[in-house]
Amino acid sequence: MTSDEIASLVPALAEFLTEFRPYFPRETSFSYLQKYMVGLLSDLNRKSIEPMALAAGVPVRTFQEFLSFFDWDEQRLADELIRQVAEQFDSDRAIGVFDGSGHVKQGTKTPGVQRQWCGEVGKTENCVIGHHLLYTDRHPTNPFSCMLASDLYLPKSWAADRERCRVAKIPEDVDYRPGWRILVDQLTRVIANRVRLSYVTFDEEFGNVTDLWFELDRLGQRAIGEVKPNFYGWTTLPKYASGRSEFAPHRVDDLVAHSPAFYHQSWQAVTIKDTTRGPAVWQIKHAPLYLPVRPDDDVPVPTDRTYWLIVARQPATGEVKYFVSNAPLSTPVLELLEVAFARWHVEQWFGRAKQEAGLGAFEVRTYRSLIRHWLICRLAMFFLARETRRLREKKSPDHTGTSRGGGQHPDGAMVEPLLANVAIPPGADGILAMA
Repeated sequence: MTSDEIASLVPALAEFLTEFRPYFPRETSFSYLQKYMVGLLSDLNRKSIEPMALAAGVPVRTFQEFLSFFDWDEQRLADELIRQVAEQFDSDRAIGVFDGSGHVKQGTKTPGVQRQWCGEVGKTENCVIGHHLLYTDRHPTNPFSCMLASDLYLPKSWAADRERCRVAKIPEDVDYRPGWRILVDQLTRVIANRVRLSYVTFDEEFGNVTDLWFELDRLGQRAIGEVKPNFYGWTTLPKYASGRSEFAPHRVDDLVAHSPAFYHQSWQAVTIKDTTRGPAVWQIKHAPLYLPVRPDDDVPVPTDRTYWLIVARQPATGEVKYFVSNAPLSTPVLELLEVAFARWHVEQWFGRAKQEAGLGAFEVRTYRSLIRHWLICRLAMFFLARETRRLREKKSPDHTGTSRGGGQHPDGAMVEPLLANVAIPPGADGILAMA
């Protein structure tokens, strides 16, 4: 990267932020957005409110009030971010990756905190969980990713204690929603803001919910998701709607083991390229699947349409995965598997956002503060990803370090460490000055 490119980052950030100026009624509030962003993009060891405020020469209480009380429209700002992604990074290959991220927290005051499964540490822990929808264009050499939506998972224990919710300033209309319902609501919002996703993908926690597949059909959104071995369905239509076992739906692992639709097939070897560990060979089988619908009499009946059921096993490790998709049966199976194995994009984004933009460094006690912190982190990561794409595209294909193997990474990993050390050039009018 040339010195001119490095120097261009600060004015580029100033220009980037002006696109969101309309959502701040007061210039003062907007100036704190600028300072908060610089704090997130700095090289501070801790990117919580206190160290960022001290570095910026701003009273700690002012930063707290900027997140919790100052008048600015975070909902419209979030919609603007979605629209910019749709307009600037539209791609026929774009997918949405839905996933949860846990943040270990002490105490009982942070909104949504309780002992629950936390993927960050791989065990049950006192934590806050956010559910997030990532957009990635899956560019083969220069991928762009941006988090389109982030919502707090409010546990049932919190939702049932409205006094506790009031203390945390959680609005009355914010209630418990299972993760799959949060996904549907997020998809509805991003589609309304003109985002096109060729597919959505998610893990077995969400894929195992039959109602999610029906909601995706309603939205007209293609998806492929992992399911657990105890997901139920039929590979052939039952003769009768009956509670008797021979006519009931069966677990997918039983279908793969015993259904003629599977045991008459030979295993097919496929190479999946979209992984962080390089190409991997999996053996697969697939067949149509009818999902169970439960009418009022509670006897399950099959859906009118068929879905995909794909089983993939890894010969080297013995690992077995089951996937369901609502894509047309004419869809190439390799296309579906490349999407299903693309969840690494969101794992990579979480890792970088926590390290580079303070995603999990919040120390807040109100709902609005948490949502605003996540939103500003998403803005910071969007800026980094956009600048990385711009700077890479300026390089020639044979430029040293341009490829992923040259040590530069997508989503801003290349840009962020440099940004913290850039002096504000003359003519920037101090708009991004820390003081």
